[in-house]
Amino acid sequence: MGIKTGGKHSNSNVMNRFVYANRNLWSGILFGIGFVAFIDETVFHQLLRWHHFYDKSTTDVGLISDGLFHAFSWFATIGGLFMFADLRRRNAIWLTRWWGGLFLGAGSFQLYDGLIQHKLMRIHQIRYVENVIFYDSIWNILAALMILIGLTLIYRTRSRQQLRKGKSYEH
Repeated sequence: MGIKTGGKHSNSNVMNRFVYANRNLWSGILFGIGFVAFIDETVFHQLLRWHHFYDKSTTDVGLISDGLFHAFSWFATIGGLFMFADLRRRNAIWLTRWWGGLFLGAGSFQLYDGLIQHKLMRIHQIRYVENVIFYDSIWNILAALMILIGLTLIYRTRSRQQLRKGKSYEH
């Protein structure tokens, strides 16, 4: 992975990626949280109508909780995109690290939802059926896979960052 001059990666781009490595990560995490929350709310709450964000009350309260959840997902998504736009303006986008953050954020949110909200707090289940373990297993396994992918991508960029710390960026 050499540094190209005049091409896709300039010296300033590579330096900026390392300077803004954490911002790339957090932009991806926020976008990942918002994106997976948006998919959850759209598919499972609205289209399939399997549950509401809060199912321990009336349907009206459930719908209001869905609206608040939907707003949260959009705030996280837009926040991540604003950070991404700032990174682009600074010529500091590190897509591998950003994708790592996206997968880590999405998987972490989904695992939190599956373990804390579904099982510990019981504010809703993924689906109200007799054999919910099937749905829970798929939900949590997909979450763990996203976390694993995210951590792998982040680790790969962290390793590159540590290797470059001692190297000069001049020709």
